[in-house]
Amino acid sequence: MGALRHRIRPRQSALRLPAGQQHTASEGRSLTRREFLQGGLAGAGALALDLAGLSRKALAAPPVTSIADRFDAEVPMAWFDLSLLLVQRTPGFSPPVASRAFAYAGLALYEALVPGMPDHRSLAGQLNGLSELPHAGKNRAYHWPTVANGSMATILRSLFPTASAASWAAIDGMEARFAGQFRPGLPPGVYARSVDRGEQVAAAVFEWSKSDGGHEGYLRNFPSSYVPPAGPGLWVPTPPGFLPALQPFWGSCRTFAIASGAACPPGDHTPYSAAPSSRFYAEAVEVFEAVNELTTEQRDIALFWSDDPGTTPTPPGHSISILTQVLRQKGSSLSMAAEAYAKIGIAVADAFICCWHVKYRYNLLRPVTYIQARIDPSWSSLLITPPFPEYTSGHSVQSGASAQVLTHLFGEVAFTDHTHDSRGLAPRSFGSFLEAAEEAAISRLYGGIHFRPTIALGVDQGRCIGERVNALAFRSQT
Repeated sequence: MGALRHRIRPRQSALRLPAGQQHTASEGRSLTRREFLQGGLAGAGALALDLAGLSRKALAAPPVTSIADRFDAEVPMAWFDLSLLLVQRTPGFSPPVASRAFAYAGLALYEALVPGMPDHRSLAGQLNGLSELPHAGKNRAYHWPTVANGSMATILRSLFPTASAASWAAIDGMEARFAGQFRPGLPPGVYARSVDRGEQVAAAVFEWSKSDGGHEGYLRNFPSSYVPPAGPGLWVPTPPGFLPALQPFWGSCRTFAIASGAACPPGDHTPYSAAPSSRFYAEAVEVFEAVNELTTEQRDIALFWSDDPGTTPTPPGHSISILTQVLRQKGSSLSMAAEAYAKIGIAVADAFICCWHVKYRYNLLRPVTYIQARIDPSWSSLLITPPFPEYTSGHSVQSGASAQVLTHLFGEVAFTDHTHDSRGLAPRSFGSFLEAAEEAAISRLYGGIHFRPTIALGVDQGRCIGERVNALAFRSQT
């Protein structure tokens, strides 16, 4: 039952989320990118959370049943809402590191619940290196929302050990809130068994995670052992911070649904050239002119999708946010949510591994470097160029992967994205998930931080990854 059970204690939480501020290249920041990504200020910024707002239903425990599909998705949706805040407020959670956390959280949830999903099967034996997980036992009664609560609390504590005291209090409070709803209406044995089930599976998933090459990546975003190659057209640190290369070895991490980071190769980028008559020069001019001639709509798009570490839950968190909004809109079941969070988590995690493999294979320079050297030394981009090579675009790859999975799960559906309502950014509406992914991708050109081929080929690379995730056998053979 759990060594972590003592952490469940009632709290009165009145923490509130301060409105985040989108950074552009000219705006001030309370926590610098260097400080956040290096993980040097573990207590910086109180975690903002209103537990009553996250758990919108005050439900008595539903009856015990063998089928998880008969319960709503409120428990995992609330926990993933909290996970977005944890990523935002825990230093060191760069986009690759955040994507990994979402994958293991979704997988722990799914595997804990899969015995209550008779038309589904475990991913053990399908994901790279994942062997047998704890069994539920035959004909044993579980309360599946309690299983989900125990699983999510345990995996998030494991994935965010350096989170602030306020963050840990938020985890404790969330777990206690759902326990207070469910425990009074359940037989003691069923409640204890359900908590144990969630904790044990989460612990097993976390143990497996330690061998993937990305364990505790939040502590080493900028490894000093890495020396970037030098030469014409190759990446160099960019203004204004001139940070070293972020997670240069991430492309060698163990993947989930694909063979390795070399899967779904996007092909070569446009050949580098300094000649004004070259295609590469023309692509740089396009970025230069796009930023200089931005419309209000294009600027809004660039800011909406910027998803900066430290002020937002990063790009993979944006994908998780879209999923949660769709689940709420559709009134999805607990089992549907478990499958969806596992798939999107795996998709964005594999997307960042593949993208980073390509980035550090080609080590292509960024637009700001080329434009300042060849076109206009005084030019600056709308958005701050992040500290890693150009090709391919992380936004594009992860957005393409998540769009492919979301379309497989829900079909071609229109939706409105409210991810940044609390930050004062107007919601944006789309006719499909792919339309949203394409806007997320082109936003990086408007922001001045990617060339067009990097964006277009990145979306294609992501869609290839999403198809590999869709091919996993989540459903039982009939």
